[in-house]
Amino acid sequence: MSIQLINNNSEVASKSQALAINISASQSLLGILKSNLGPRGTLKMLVGGAGDIRLTKDGNVLLHDMQIQHPTAALIARTATAQDDMTGDGTTTIVLLIGEMLTQAQRFLGEGLHPSVLIEGLYLAKAEARNFLVTYKEQMKKNVKIDREVLNNVAKTALRTKLRGELADQIADIVVDSINVIKKENEIDLFMVEIMHMEHKTDSETRFVNGLVLDHGSRHPDMKTNVKDCFILTCNVSLEYEKSEVASTFSVDSAEKRQKLVRQERKVTDDRVQKIIDFKKQVCSGDDKDKNFVVINQKGIDPISLDLLAKAGILALRRAKRRNMERLTLACGGVAVNALEDLTKDVLGYAEHVYEVTLGEEKYTFVEGVKNPLSCTILIKGPNKHTIAQVKDAVRDGLRAVKNTIEDDVVVPGAGAFEIALHDHLIKYANTVEGRAKLGVRCFAEALLVIPKTLAQNSGFDAQDSIIALQEVHQAGQIAGLDIYTGDVIDPVQEGIFDNYKVKEQTLEAATFTATQLLYVDEILRAGKVQKQLPQ
Repeated sequence: MSIQLINNNSEVASKSQALAINISASQSLLGILKSNLGPRGTLKMLVGGAGDIRLTKDGNVLLHDMQIQHPTAALIARTATAQDDMTGDGTTTIVLLIGEMLTQAQRFLGEGLHPSVLIEGLYLAKAEARNFLVTYKEQMKKNVKIDREVLNNVAKTALRTKLRGELADQIADIVVDSINVIKKENEIDLFMVEIMHMEHKTDSETRFVNGLVLDHGSRHPDMKTNVKDCFILTCNVSLEYEKSEVASTFSVDSAEKRQKLVRQERKVTDDRVQKIIDFKKQVCSGDDKDKNFVVINQKGIDPISLDLLAKAGILALRRAKRRNMERLTLACGGVAVNALEDLTKDVLGYAEHVYEVTLGEEKYTFVEGVKNPLSCTILIKGPNKHTIAQVKDAVRDGLRAVKNTIEDDVVVPGAGAFEIALHDHLIKYANTVEGRAKLGVRCFAEALLVIPKTLAQNSGFDAQDSIIALQEVHQAGQIAGLDIYTGDVIDPVQEGIFDNYKVKEQTLEAATFTATQLLYVDEILRAGKVQKQLPQ
C-alpha cells in the first residue's frame, strides 16, 4: 500500500475492515453503558490504579474515568462528554444511539449498500427529526405550562436515574429552591449555587441552606459560636502584624527605642481593630442595640486582634476563601470593603442566624436566613465518600436540567415516549423518500428504539413486548411511555416524567454527525515509529 511505502512500520486497516473496526468499537461501548440507562439501571465499579474505588452509573463520569485506548471508542466518548458539557445530560443516550445506528447500518452494508447512500438517508432523517422536534415543542408549549410543579418533575426525572426514589424527590425540591434563589430575569448562573459536603449522618440529611456554609470557624475560645439577628461586615483587610514587603533594616541603639518601634507597629493593627469595634458600637445602638456583629475577613486576624474582638462581643472569621467572599455579598447583601475608613451602615449585610458546627477536627460556619439572596448553598451529607460523590453528581445534573427547562420554556415527554413518536413519524416519512436513501431513514428510525428497548430490559421486561405495546397505544393517538415498575404503558405528561428539549435536540445532532463520520471512514492509518539504528 502507498502509506507503507512511505512508512514501513505503519499499520493499515482498509475498506470493510475499517468499517468493521468502527462498528465493533461502538457496539462494545454500547454494551458497557447500556445497562446504566434509566432509574433501574445498574452501577459500575471503577477501580483506579492506586486502588481507589468509585461506584457510579453516570455516563459522563464513566467515560471520563475509563481509560479508553481504542481510537473509535475514544472519539465516541469525547462526543458524549461534550454533550454533557453543553447540556448537562444525555451522555449514555448518545452512546446508545451511535452504537445502534452503526449496528443497523451494518445490516445494509453487509448486503452491498454503499456507505454514501446510507449517510444520505441518515442526514435526511436527521433533518426531518429536527422538524418533528420543533413541531412537538409547539404542541408541548400549549399542553404544559412551566411552573414550580413541572420544574420539580423535571428535577425528579433527572435525579431518579442516579439516586433512589425518596432521596431524588427530596433533592428535587432543594434543586428547584436553589434555582429560584439565583434566577435573574434572563440569566441563571449555576456558579452562584455553592455545593458543600460533610461526611456526617446519612444522605437523607442533605438540605438547602438559604445562605452560605463556610468550611472553617472562629479561632478564639471565648468568641461566640451561635448568634442571631446579625450585621455582617465582609472585608479584605489585614488585621495582623505584617512584615515589610521590601527588604529593610532598622538600627536602634537602646531597648527603649526598640520597644517604641514594636509598639508603633502593633498600633497600626490595633487602630484597625478599634475602628471595627467603634463601628460595631455605632450600628448596634438605639433600635438595633440587641443585634449582633459578625466580621468575615479574607485576610488574617492575629491572636491579639481576635482577643480584642471577642471582648467586644464580635464573632470574627479569618482567611475566608475568595469564592466565599464573592458569594457572601450576594447572599447577605452589603459591600466587601478593602479599607476601614468612612465605614457606613450601607456596607453591612444581614443574616438571621450565624452558628458554628464542629465535626471531629473540622469546623463549619452556617450563615442562614439572609434577605433577597442571589447566592445559596446545597449542603450534601453522607456516611462515606462514595455516597457523597454520587449525590454530588446527581445534584449537578438536576441543576442543569432545571436550568435548561427554564431557558427552553418547554419540556419533552420522557419514558421513551418521544423516541416512539419520532420512530413512527420517520417510518411514514421513509415511504415518501425516493431511491435507496429511504434505507438510511429506516436505519435512523430503528436506531431510536434502542432507548425504550433498553429501559424495558433494564427494568426486567421483554423488550419486544414493551415496544409493541407502546406502538399500539401511540398509533391510537395517545402519548405512550413505559412504566419501568409495572411494564404498562403510561402517559408521561400525566405522570410528570419530562426530559429537556435542549438535550434531545443536541443528542440527535451529535449522534448523527458522529455515526456518519465513522461510516465515511474507509481506512484507519496508524503511524509506526521509525527506530534509530545504533552506531556500529
